Amino acid sequence: MAADVPYGPDGTETVDLFFPQGKRDRLPVHMFIHGGYWRMFSKRDYSYVADTVTNAGGIAVIVDYALMPSVRMATIVDQIRRARQWIDDNIASYGGDPGQLTVSGHSAGAHLATMLFDNNTRPSGVKGALLFSGIYDLGPLQESFLAAEIAITDQEVERFSPIDHSFDPGVAVAVSVGAEETPPFHSQAAAFAENLERQGLVVSRMSLAGANHMSSVRDLGLAETPAAALLARLLTV
Repeated sequence: MAADVPYGPDGTETVDLFFPQGKRDRLPVHMFIHGGYWRMFSKRDYSYVADTVTNAGGIAVIVDYALMPSVRMATIVDQIRRARQWIDDNIASYGGDPGQLTVSGHSAGAHLATMLFDNNTRPSGVKGALLFSGIYDLGPLQESFLAAEIAITDQEVERFSPIDHSFDPGVAVAVSVGAEETPPFHSQAAAFAENLERQGLVVSRMSLAGANHMSSVRDLGLAETPAAALLARLLTV
């Protein structure tokens, strides 16, 4: 691996790169964005996701970003987009092919992953996206347990709710949710998938049997789980 590779000047703007065994020459590249309601966790908590990516023959790029409330949503979205640009500009020197880029994210990370192929990032250069338990409408968070901590503003709801965005029609998107998650995750996943389908994107919807909000992302690093199989399959899109 290559740890703490900077994609920007701030100390939070780093990625960890994980490589499969053997010669590296134009390998597929996968970017994973962690969740935590934009206010907790780091890339180091999710290194295990790289096992599935590297076992499938790809390079894993696990991304870090600044956390709310120290920064606002605009800063985090900008960081994620610059991390993706860093991949485009630099991953070839590590043996990766930027033309074979796929992305995934969990919870808030799924929300951020959508910002890599929305109307502000065309052509996106993203082949496929795997979205686990995402948050696609920020409005309900203004009256949730997060209200006091991250204080999502009306402007942030309007600007950064993926449910209202348009997207690159060339991206194949898998929208997944754990079968045992709370109803809002199911309803948001269904509404977002329908929005993508109306725009002509190829969308697959999956409910992971027996999975809750945290076990679905845990299973990304466990061989022979449905979540890991989805991630490995994404590298062949």
